[in-house]
Amino acid sequence: MYEQEKHMLLDAHLILDKYDLVAYTSGNVSLRMNEHVIIKPSGMPYTKLRHKDMVVVNLKGEIVEGDKKPSVDTATHLYLFRHLDWAKSIIHTHSTFATVWAILEKSIPVLCTAHADVFGEDIPITEYAPVGSEAIGKATLKAIGKSGTVLLRKHGVLVVGTSVDDALKKAIFLEETARISYFSVAQGDPAALYGDEVQRLFDQYHLNYGQK
Repeated sequence: MYEQEKHMLLDAHLILDKYDLVAYTSGNVSLRMNEHVIIKPSGMPYTKLRHKDMVVVNLKGEIVEGDKKPSVDTATHLYLFRHLDWAKSIIHTHSTFATVWAILEKSIPVLCTAHADVFGEDIPITEYAPVGSEAIGKATLKAIGKSGTVLLRKHGVLVVGTSVDDALKKAIFLEETARISYFSVAQGDPAALYGDEVQRLFDQYHLNYGQK
């Protein structure tokens, strides 16, 4: 079941590892397929992860296929899939600079054009929520904006995408944005870009950038 999609998810996890957004077993990617969700198994190192290790669950969290225990974050993913019709893929990481902002309990302001291009808003931070239940999903839903990207207070990152590629792109750019913003703030007190310009850049990027 979902063999092609399992290979896609394996590739996505390896891309997170390639960009140093995850370490050893941390982080996960999920993909919704109608009433099913495919997700990484709990505690599997990236060096040992195989496509056949991916676990298929239904929207209640019941295992449909797989001989591994699903990620401890499964309840979070499922809560968001049940409440966001547009959500097709979710990524959770503890990427370094974004997590620094989460530990500092600060949203990331729009300080550069690249941030405006991809996200079009400050990266919001959630209220604190414990791991392993729907709590993080509920906190995310309260904070999430149009970018589908949030900082999990004292924890890490959660990205919701319209596809695996969309979620990967935002996870990668978020860490780059967090890194640039961190060093910018460390060097002084940079002014944020203002609302109209942020929206203009966001619209321009999403309408005109790249290949159709």
